[in-house]
Order: sequence, then structure tokens, then C-alpha cells
Amino acid sequence: MGYHSDTQDNPVPEVDRTMSDVPVTVPQLPGPNGQGTWTVTPQDVEYSGVLELEIDTSDTVRGIFLARLLMPVLRSGRMTLLYPKWMPGYHSPQNPIELFAGLEIRAGNLVLDWRRDPVEVYAFHIDVPDGTSVLDISFQFLSPTTSTQGDVVVTEDILNLQWGRALLYPAGYFTRRITVRPRVKLPKGWQYATVLETHVQDGDTVTFAPVRLDILVDSPVMAGRHHHELMIDPQGTVRMNLFAHQPADLAITTEQVAFHAALVTQADKLFGARHFDSYRFLVALSDELGGGGIEHHRSAEIVAPPSYFRQWEQNRTKRDVFAHEFTHSWNGKFRRGADSWTPSFEIPIRNSLMWLYEGQTQYWGHVLTARAGLWSMAASLEALAKIAATYDVRPGGLWRTMADTTEDPVINGRAPLPWPSWQRNEDYYSEGQLMWLAVDTLIREASGDQKSLDDFARAFFGMNDGRMTTRTYDLEEVVSTLNDVVAHDWAAFLDTQLHRRREGAPLEGLDRGGYRLVYRDHRTDFCRSYDAQTGQLDLRFSIGLTIAAGGTVQEVMWGSAAFDAGLTAGALIQAVNGQAYDETGIGNAVAASQGGARPFTLTVKARSQSRPREVTVNYDAGHRFPHLEPIVGTRPRLNEILTAR
Repeated sequence: MGYHSDTQDNPVPEVDRTMSDVPVTVPQLPGPNGQGTWTVTPQDVEYSGVLELEIDTSDTVRGIFLARLLMPVLRSGRMTLLYPKWMPGYHSPQNPIELFAGLEIRAGNLVLDWRRDPVEVYAFHIDVPDGTSVLDISFQFLSPTTSTQGDVVVTEDILNLQWGRALLYPAGYFTRRITVRPRVKLPKGWQYATVLETHVQDGDTVTFAPVRLDILVDSPVMAGRHHHELMIDPQGTVRMNLFAHQPADLAITTEQVAFHAALVTQADKLFGARHFDSYRFLVALSDELGGGGIEHHRSAEIVAPPSYFRQWEQNRTKRDVFAHEFTHSWNGKFRRGADSWTPSFEIPIRNSLMWLYEGQTQYWGHVLTARAGLWSMAASLEALAKIAATYDVRPGGLWRTMADTTEDPVINGRAPLPWPSWQRNEDYYSEGQLMWLAVDTLIREASGDQKSLDDFARAFFGMNDGRMTTRTYDLEEVVSTLNDVVAHDWAAFLDTQLHRRREGAPLEGLDRGGYRLVYRDHRTDFCRSYDAQTGQLDLRFSIGLTIAAGGTVQEVMWGSAAFDAGLTAGALIQAVNGQAYDETGIGNAVAASQGGARPFTLTVKARSQSRPREVTVNYDAGHRFPHLEPIVGTRPRLNEILTAR
């Protein structure tokens, strides 16, 4: 997620998307000196020569990528090589350098000594001997072999190659000014998909056309033993590439294809422009490969359950990822907050506008999923009820603003938290979604339902049809564009939503949309599907617990009855009222508490304890599951928002 430039146009036409219409100020960084810290500032000048990068991905048993990089050099003396740090799509310095190994750098027959910078550990310093014209660099990327080590990117049937995990680049240049000729050796007989232009294929080795470094890193390759490609727009420019462990998982019905094609149609109608020449949904149907969804300007990496198409109804809760990542082509790639763009991967990004980048993408992701028919109207309302209730019962807003959660990718890098309801965790996504619902319904109400957030989307993201260069924005432009749609004190509105500490969720959008959040004693179909898909029992809205199959506590809500009883994440519930734990037993105990009938006891064993203990849960309100209830006599704006265009 991020890069930007000067006011001049890039000499590489249109496909170099890193140019912005706004000048950039490059932060001063430390670079090489006698003490080993560094101050190399990237320059907007061309790197002479083409980097030749070849990655051998054929070792699918051990998951080891072998990389060789031939890097032209201009002069002898001190040189710094960089491993990408701030990778697009992660909002944080999360590129796993701990999986980068075996570095060897040669100048002819001479093996050069290298020294890692003691401050910037993604930087490697070398001294280039006189007369050297090319550095021959080799290393490995070691894919995790289990999920406890990180995201698995190679299995014996599918692989996902993110180029930024297997390259080095010279310090001192904007990444858009470095040209790379990439080559990949695939496992024997495998097929592949990417938006990169194939130059030549020789057996299992594919050479792609030379490409700018920033575009290369934004253009992953997915490959596999079993592959199926679908065209899902009339022009054939948007395609879905499916990879699976078993051929049977690739079976997709005509109706399922039509739903995903409708997503493209609805996005076109919403934004009114395209900022890509072609687009690929790269979909791994796998429970072995890591990840979920990562956006790119012209593609998306999506990992879905192997049964995604075979068990269509059971997997309904997974469908919105397609709309979310597709929306990012407009929101996050073509348009991006100015402080989230940098000219090179070692420059830190800032996340202050993530409530638009991710929050509005989360909003459009759910809306487009509904408009495409991937979710029914009922499922869409039930999904929104679950989100609204999640933030309605989270108390973290009492001490921490939504705006402050935009720092979470850097603060904790999506690591598990002991008390997420109190600590908050990237709430700019789904609480941001509720904020944008409030904006949409306010625009509709103030304009007599003649305008909506669709008008903002077309004006803000639909400009410059066909242009693929990144265009940055700031808060002032967001406010100005909203005011062009309908006059309001949007600056004050956003300031209140983002910077005010508050109890509960911003639910005014639901009210103006014709619904109120209520709690009932039974789960919606959507919540039931979600619990089955994730293998959990969600009791957050009653006693304050989510429980995995088998009785392990996943989350305890801060201040809940479970919290007061001393339960913690990771504890094992062994018994309910003296009977061996199962979902039915604890469900019956919660139901029996209605009206203060009786507290119930749990026998629990925390990881830190040698013996189980018995605790009493003092709770008297019975089951509470979220639903949306129509407000009689009000306009059902929410239904209108979710209806296909």
C-alpha cells in the first residue's frame, strides 16, 4: 500500500502507477558512514542497467525459494543493498526478513564481505571492487513450513510468489526508476497466473518482460498443479484464476460465475472508471496456504477454503473478500493517502488516513457483495448486525479513539492480543465501515435522497478514467469532495467520529438507514454460518466469551461476566455446572440465567495453572445475539444502499 512522486509525468507510460500528482517530501534516513548507520535518501533518477532476477520455486517439499540476482553497478566503493521493508498491502514493516537467508555476493570470482546495518537491519553494506560491472547475488527465501512460523507460501500443490520476499535492490533510487527483468522456474508441469507480461516460456521457466521494481512487487505470481481460469467480464480483462489441491475443488457453477461477474459490473457502475488494463483474482482454494486477502493494483491474492465453491452456502461468510480486495484497486492503489505513499520500500509509511483506505473499502466491500448477489439482502443485514454489535459491546473506545487505531499495524503487526475488546485492534476497518454508513445515510437524508456516498465514490475514485498512476489525497480533499456532494460541516463530523472517545459503536447510520440494533435469544443464519466456519461459539454479547471447539477460550470481553469471573484467553473450560463441557451445556446454562434464575459454574484450567479451578459466572440476561430490527415508519435506506444498480 504505497508510493508517490513529483509533478512531472513518468517517462514509462501509464503502467508505472507510482507517480502522483502531488510533490513528495522524502524523509532523511541514516546512510552508510564509518559507524555503520546510514543516511541514503532515494533520488528520482534512473538506475542504469536492468536487474536480472531469477527465482527457482521448484522445491515444494521443503518450501525453499532459490534466488539469483545480477545487478549492474556503476562505480566501485561503498554500496548499500536493501531488502524491502514496508511492503504494499501490509501497512507496517512486516516483510519477513527472518526468512531471508544464504546471502552471497560475488564480483567476478571474488566473494564479497557484507555487513548488516546495526540500526536498519534490512540494509546490507558492501565495498564494490574496482573494475566490477555486475554483482552476482544469491540467497534463499525460506517459506514457513507450519503456520506457527508465519504464512506458508508453498505447498506440494500451490505456491504464491510475492517478489518482494525474494529480492534485494540498490539504495538511493525511487523504486519506479529501477528496472527488473524477472524470471521464475516453476515446479514441473505447473500452471501460473499473474498480471505481468510473459516474454518467453521455456519449459517450466517463465521470463517476463522488463518491469519497474514497484510494479513487480505489486504483481504476485500464483501457480499450482491444478488450475482453472475464468473470464468474468465481457471484455475479458478481468479474470479469476483458481488453484486447488484437488481438481474437484475447481468446479464452479454458472450461477457462481455470474455472481462474481456481477461484482465487476457493480464496481464499474459505482466508480464509473477503471484504473487497470487487466485484473486478476488469484485464488488459492487451500487450507494449507497462509494468508487471506492482499490487495494489488491489478490483482488480488485470495486464500479461500477448498470447499468454497463445493459448499457454497456453508462458505457464505467468506464471499466479501473478493469485493473488498477488488475495491482496493480504486481505494488504496489508484487513490491513496499522501502519508501512505513513499518512493521506496525502506521509507516508513504513515497510516493516518486508513479510516478511508480500509474503512471505506470495508464499507464498499459489504455493499458490493450485496449488490452483486453474493450475499442476499437478509445475509447482508445479518452481517451488518454482527459488526454493529461487536463494536457496541467493545469498551475500548472509552480510552482510545478510532483514529489512534490506525497505528495498530505498526504497534502490534496483527499479533494476537490478550484483551482486544479493550486494547482495540485496527478498528478503523469495521468501525470505520459504520462511520461511512453514517456518512452515506446523512448525505441521503440531507439531499432528500437525491445524493449518496455513491456520488462521492464516483467523484473521488472515478476521476481520470484509464489512468493507472497513483494519485494521493489528504483530509482536506476528502472534506472538499464530500461538500461537493452535499454541504455539511464534514470536517467537524469526521473529527468527532475519529478523535472522540466514546462508549459503544457509531450506530446513527443504522437509525437513518431504517434499522435499530437489537439482541434476541437466537443466532441469525449468518452468525450460525460464521461460527460453524470458524469452529467457535460466539457468546460475546451475553457472558462475554468466544469459545473454540473443545472448550478453549478464544476471547474474553473486558468488563463482561466472564471477565469478572477471572477467565482469560487460552483457558480450557472443562465442565459446566459439573458436567463435561460441550456447546449445548454452556448454551443451556446461559439460557437458564435469564431473569437471574441462577448463576452457573465453570471448571477451567488456565495455561499458567497446574490445577483446574471452579468459577462462578454471575449473569442474568440469558442469550443475546445481534439482529437488525426495522424501525416502523422510516425509509429503509439501508435496503436501498444494498440493492443492485
